[in-house]
Amino acid sequence: MDLTYYPYPSRRHVVLGRRGAVATSQPLAALAGMEMFLKGGNAVDAAIAMAATLTVVEPTSNGLGGDLFAMVWDGRLHGLNASGKSPLRLTPERIPEGGMPERGWLPVTVPGAVSGWRALHERFGRLPFPEVLSPAIRYAEEGFPVGPETARAWRRAEEIFLPLKGPEFQPFQEVFFPQGRAPGAGEVWGSPGHAQTLREIGESYGESLYRGRLAEAIASFSEATGGLLSLEDLASHEPEWVEPLSLDYRGLTVHELPPNGQGIAVLLALAILEGFDLKPEDPFSYHLQIEAMRLALADAFRHVADPRFLEVDPRAMLSPSYVAQRQRLIGDRALPQVLPGLRPEGTVYLAVADGEILVSLIQSNYQGFGAGILVPKTGVALQNRGLGFSLEEDHPNRVGPGKRPYHTIIPGFLTQEGNPLGPFGVMGGYMQPQGHVQVVVGLADFRLNPQAALDRPRWQVASGRGGEGEVLLEPGIPLSTALFLKDLGHRVRYEVEASAFGRGQVVLRYGESWVAASDWRAEGMALAW
Repeated sequence: MDLTYYPYPSRRHVVLGRRGAVATSQPLAALAGMEMFLKGGNAVDAAIAMAATLTVVEPTSNGLGGDLFAMVWDGRLHGLNASGKSPLRLTPERIPEGGMPERGWLPVTVPGAVSGWRALHERFGRLPFPEVLSPAIRYAEEGFPVGPETARAWRRAEEIFLPLKGPEFQPFQEVFFPQGRAPGAGEVWGSPGHAQTLREIGESYGESLYRGRLAEAIASFSEATGGLLSLEDLASHEPEWVEPLSLDYRGLTVHELPPNGQGIAVLLALAILEGFDLKPEDPFSYHLQIEAMRLALADAFRHVADPRFLEVDPRAMLSPSYVAQRQRLIGDRALPQVLPGLRPEGTVYLAVADGEILVSLIQSNYQGFGAGILVPKTGVALQNRGLGFSLEEDHPNRVGPGKRPYHTIIPGFLTQEGNPLGPFGVMGGYMQPQGHVQVVVGLADFRLNPQAALDRPRWQVASGRGGEGEVLLEPGIPLSTALFLKDLGHRVRYEVEASAFGRGQVVLRYGESWVAASDWRAEGMALAW
């Protein structure tokens, strides 16, 4: 039997519970969260357990060498930016003429995810830190059956990572392609080095990765194979607590993190849409959403950068006068905007809630497995987040030493009249703000339940490099809508690969209950009790 072949459409339902809920893209990670609750832990313990487990059971999307952003509600909303900076030796002159390479050491930035786990646990955790990592250690040590969507992504990665040549790529290839190929769906895969590293992270409270033995291993491998990452880069890393940005939209308050993430694009697009009447399945409503998203992304690409280098306060983009100016640009013809290229990016998102704490957390190695570099015998696969930098000389996000790049991963959170509704998110590179907008519109404008808001067929504005933006449509959007958009001047194309449209999770308060939903585009699940 082929565990990746599903010829018939299926429908999921929301999951309901009184005490709490979890939702993420891999069932074993969801169970890890529930395991923490059964041991007396809280939502932050569950979230960290899920995040650590995802580095093992969905390595095609995230890892110990990636970054993390989160929002936590404990009576008020806290934001956490645990993204890493570029190496201090990364200067614009080091970038080759053809641009930043996608793999290898040059796009590697300091891993921030583990520091994020520690920061969350220090402030909110209840169970011992090693205990929270125990499910991830178990799956890494004993192995686990690879899920169907993970296997599909792993197989796609063969053509990217197996041809790479050089000593820096060999440990990665040996661990993730142990028989010269990707493991198939249902095959058991594990990583003893990953398990040992997780133990060391637990025992040292994450310190080893930044100022201990693991940091020395990373820096040593970097120096031996031509990398720029140093002990100084790792030792100087610290996560930052930040104040979320927010916007009221049709009775909901939508919260996103400030730059260097692209959450401002979500809020600006919604602010623009507030001036229009949106109707379910109305072709012109699709046009309005697409145009609002084009305008919001154009601003994000020009202005989002490391907070220390911002030229424009992101709140200025939400001023009534500026929003009105952007609204006036939308008419009955498509705007010729330049947008980023369509890429299937690697990211995981999770949502967790209990009676007191709610968590929205996202972490990523960026393009799938990341840079293709794994530090020998550690399981630490490094991210290629440096690709988020601009090469333009006058750009605030220009590549440079010790900078946080433009970041695609964004957690979302909803409140209403000052009360928490819950966390939501949609992973997927530049699809993420577009997925956030479509989920919020589904909830606020179309009154859909969380599962229906995730199930609804999606669109994405995309483009070739320097070309006019395409509009990608998911099968399920009527052909009549596609033709209508084409008549307005949009370059439309149906895209059959579901991963192009992101994978979302939602946990919301509904009266005295929790309502949880998990995207059918992933193999994950929502659980509640």
